[in-house]
Amino acid sequence: MRGGERTERQCKADRKAARKADWEARKAEWRVAEKARKARGEAPDYGSGPMGPPNAFTLLPWLLLGMGAISNIVHGETPNPWVGAAGLLAFNSLYVTLVFRAFHKEAREAAATRWCLAALAAVTCAMAGAYGDDWLLFFPLLGLATGAVVRGRRLGPVMFAVTAVAGVVSGLHEGWDALGIVYGTFLSGMVTAAILALAETVRELRETRQELARAAVDQERLRFSRDLHDLLGHTLSVIVVKSEAARRIAPRDMGAALGQVRDIEAVGRQALTEIREAVTGYREASLATELDRARAALTAAGIEPVVRQSGPPLPPQTAALLGWVVREAATNAVRHSGASGCEIELHGTAERARLVITDDGAGVGSAPAGSGLTGLRERLAASGGTLAAGPVPGGGFRVTAELPVERTGHEHGDGES
Repeated sequence: MRGGERTERQCKADRKAARKADWEARKAEWRVAEKARKARGEAPDYGSGPMGPPNAFTLLPWLLLGMGAISNIVHGETPNPWVGAAGLLAFNSLYVTLVFRAFHKEAREAAATRWCLAALAAVTCAMAGAYGDDWLLFFPLLGLATGAVVRGRRLGPVMFAVTAVAGVVSGLHEGWDALGIVYGTFLSGMVTAAILALAETVRELRETRQELARAAVDQERLRFSRDLHDLLGHTLSVIVVKSEAARRIAPRDMGAALGQVRDIEAVGRQALTEIREAVTGYREASLATELDRARAALTAAGIEPVVRQSGPPLPPQTAALLGWVVREAATNAVRHSGASGCEIELHGTAERARLVITDDGAGVGSAPAGSGLTGLRERLAASGGTLAAGPVPGGGFRVTAELPVERTGHEHGDGES
């Protein structure tokens, strides 16, 4: 006897250990999958864990509440058992149809689903009203199906109607004992609706996170392509201009030519540093640095630069954006304008900063608003600013950028060079 008890206990312990091992294995597999998703840059999938989100199959076991009615039919305790069996078959078929349609929005909101729910309510009322006893337990199942199918503001009135009908029908058979059926009907419907609404909200939030993650990746790619275009366009233009200058003056003055070559080397090293910083996302264009580089590039190309600044110091973010504009406009002037002079005017107030870059080139030969200016226009628009570029009447090309300013200081300065 004791040996048999030990064997039974051992079997129970083995089954429990097997269930625990299976749970741990599923959990470990889910963690490995999540690590792989993270390595690919994807958002976590909180709905694919060992438990998973609710689905139609999670609502099917509740049909076991009808086992009492089946027992009554089998033992001959139900009058007209063939009618009862037909009603039970109809109820189960309608219930299964409804719970599977409840998890698809288009099917849930279709007119056919509402007719199925009405038919389920009619079958429930007919069978429970005719037989009572265990058949009254179909009302909680009707409440559960109602909570799965009906959502939003319509749920409250519909559930109150279902609960009221359950109370009347069960009250005729059970009297005050029908309160349990009424409570079960109302609670099953409302709890089911709340759980399914929460599951849908979690799923939508997860999809939103994944979409935001994809948008962030696309935005970073766009940022890098813009930075790389601006960095290489300006750097290569300066290298080309200085190389041409070195070639022209080498026969006359080798020392000056070597100076131009040293400048080319310095520009190349600086470009390598800037590209590394752009890749890591740490680089911000400095307005003062870009103005100095614009002067040097324009001078090397034989274009006389004139820089005018007025107004208070600009916040770092505003200055960085305008620095990119200076870089792109100076690069276009060097490469395309054929100008003899270029004016850069920066005027800031407490509310806005305005940057105007004008060259006196041929106008038609000046660069149109290509990909560089298009990218700058998008950058400034994201910060509430504007960028306009186009030929100047009478010849030349002008780039005008305006940005809102949040004041961080009160210093003013004016200068011209």
